[in-house]
Amino acid sequence: MSQRIIIDMDEVIADPMGDMIEWYRKEYGTEPDKSKMIGSWVLGFPEEHHQLIWDRLKGPGFFRDLPVMEDSVEVLKALNDQYEVFIVSAAMEFPNSLKDKYDWLMEHFPFFTWKQLALTGSKDLVFGDFMIDDHVKNLKGFKGKPYLYTSQHNLGVTGYDRINNWKEAADIFLK
Repeated sequence: MSQRIIIDMDEVIADPMGDMIEWYRKEYGTEPDKSKMIGSWVLGFPEEHHQLIWDRLKGPGFFRDLPVMEDSVEVLKALNDQYEVFIVSAAMEFPNSLKDKYDWLMEHFPFFTWKQLALTGSKDLVFGDFMIDDHVKNLKGFKGKPYLYTSQHNLGVTGYDRINNWKEAADIFLK
């Protein structure tokens, strides 16, 4: 049996932060403060707009048309040929995202089958040899080798091997 890689969706292969920043720039003509995005990128937006950001995240359609992280399609296709790959997204916090995420994944990563997708409330139930995720909370209890995918909100986190982009992931996994 081949080795299993668990891969997160948001901030790893999909770019909700980039989409939100672009929307905010068009809507309000200003940039969020990335230096305040430690722990959550929502904190980089003005406090009076936090609820607006959360409402947009929780609304129907937000997750359907997100930008795809650079090089992720090509690298995941190659990984899928060599490993047992599962896309695991903690989607239950945003119930409107379930169909959006499924449709987005099938559009951009059509080489995955529905059996390789897990939209869940907790990643504690998954197992594998490797996990790539941008949130430490998802990596802490993982029994395999964790990799922290670099995102604005986790720049201050230490103690994990990092993957900064999908070319680096290719260098690690596609030798």
